[in-house]
Amino acid sequence: MNRAHEQYLVGLDLAGRRVVVVGGGQVAQRRVAKLIASGAVVEVVSPEVTPAVEGMAAAREIAWTPRRFDDGDLEGAWYAIAATDDPAVNQQVTSEADRHRIFCVRADDGQAGTAVTPATGEFDGLTVGVLARGAHRRSAAVRTALVEALQAGVVDDSAEDPLPGVALVGGGPGDPELITVRGRRLLSRAQVVVADRLGPRDLIDELSPDVEVIDASKIPYGRAMAQQRINELLVEHAKAGRFVVRLKGGDPFVYGRGFEEVQACAEAGVPVTVVPGITSAFAAPALAGVPVSHRGVAHEIVVVSGHVAPDDPRSLTDWEALGRMTGTVVLMMAVERIGVFADVLVANGRPADTPVVIVQDGTTRIQRTVRATLATAGRVAKDEEVSPPAIVVIGPVAGLDAPGPGGAGAA
Repeated sequence: MNRAHEQYLVGLDLAGRRVVVVGGGQVAQRRVAKLIASGAVVEVVSPEVTPAVEGMAAAREIAWTPRRFDDGDLEGAWYAIAATDDPAVNQQVTSEADRHRIFCVRADDGQAGTAVTPATGEFDGLTVGVLARGAHRRSAAVRTALVEALQAGVVDDSAEDPLPGVALVGGGPGDPELITVRGRRLLSRAQVVVADRLGPRDLIDELSPDVEVIDASKIPYGRAMAQQRINELLVEHAKAGRFVVRLKGGDPFVYGRGFEEVQACAEAGVPVTVVPGITSAFAAPALAGVPVSHRGVAHEIVVVSGHVAPDDPRSLTDWEALGRMTGTVVLMMAVERIGVFADVLVANGRPADTPVVIVQDGTTRIQRTVRATLATAGRVAKDEEVSPPAIVVIGPVAGLDAPGPGGAGAA
């Protein structure tokens, strides 16, 4: 390749076409995954491959020829990648590709091949590719920045207004960086946002001034917008031709009444897109250094709603069974009745000294962790003035030695 020439960036349609990758190491592994996604018919030629490549071959996503490269291996190929750790073999692959007029990427020396692999990223049907004349770190950095800008809505890629409808987006446990990529993208396109109190509040401030934001907060034991009214707002705005994002905390289907909103929209003929979110039931303990499962410690995890007491006729929870189990119980919406739930678990067989961890305002700037046992949980929660939102983890995992708050997930 002539260094004085510009590189011509082009998209190849490799679906159904033979591509040969020579080499089975980490570089080959990364390239093969992309080639599979493109629909290429991939053959890897290498005496040895990584476990991941071997797994792709076992799943018949690719073919693997377990030997060294031989002349003739590129016959019928449309594209080739030389990715061994032997420059002589890579040169052999490049030479044969030249003879057959097959474009070939040489991973160890991009200038020695007839093609180069750009730094690429995917976003909502777009493929962003960056070449930097061999400066791979630079091209990767620019690629990442462009994709993140698209995901955050900083770069507007929309050629037209979004279609009317509702996106039910799980915003995650509170930290704005823990919303999914798809959730953030849809939020950036919203014309109306119906937001929960526990959704990622910082993202609301980033919305365009012309976006209508409707506060649908439900404050425990306080002010709350009726669920029926929330359902009506979603339908009304969507039928008025707007794209509505229902931004909820955590995951919309984990005690979030999200399915009720889906049902309301479906009954009204309004299209709905559901975007799952990270549930605080697992995220908040993780960032407090508490795993909800751990090998040899807990083989079961039960997530329980604490919005009604154990003796309430509306309760659907088998508290006797929870008392007998030895794994992890995660209580949500349980602050008001922590002592009651602890007592009923002890009464049904859980040891009184079972560790308890309470994580308040998990993943946010004011997150804090309170430790107790089933015997002391009610008193400790009262003394420490624990308030919603809080996640309660009960079981041996709550007693594991762990980093301080945020230590397990600190960046």
